[in-house]
Amino acid sequence: MSKQKQFGSFSDLGGLVFSTNLDMKLEEDRDPVSAMAPEKQNLRIWLERGKGGKESTLVKGFEGPDEELEALAKLLKNKCAAGGNAKDGIIIVQGDHRDKVLKLLLEKGFKQTKKAGG
Repeated sequence: MSKQKQFGSFSDLGGLVFSTNLDMKLEEDRDPVSAMAPEKQNLRIWLERGKGGKESTLVKGFEGPDEELEALAKLLKNKCAAGGNAKDGIIIVQGDHRDKVLKLLLEKGFKQTKKAGG
C-alpha cells in the first residue's frame, strides 16, 4: 500500500485553488517593485484627525519596495519621537509633525514633497 500525501490546509496548495481571471499572476510570477529615485517621488504630507481629536501626519504617494517604505517610516518616526506605521505606500506618524517631516524628506532628496490638504 502506498501512502498519499494529504494537505492540511489551502496554504499547503499555495493558497490558490481556482480562479477564472486569465490575467492573474501568482505571487512568485509578479514583477518586483523597483525603487524610484527620491527626486522623482511625488510625496504629499497630510494632517488627519481621528477619534477623540488625535492627530496623525500622513505621507502619501511613496512608490517603491516595502522594505524602503518601512525604512523611511522608521527614520521619520525616530526623528519625530513618535509611533506610527507604514503600508500601501502611506506612512503614518502619530501627532502633528508636518513641518519636521517635510524638512526631513527634503533633506533625504525627496525634492517634490509638499504639504497638502487644508
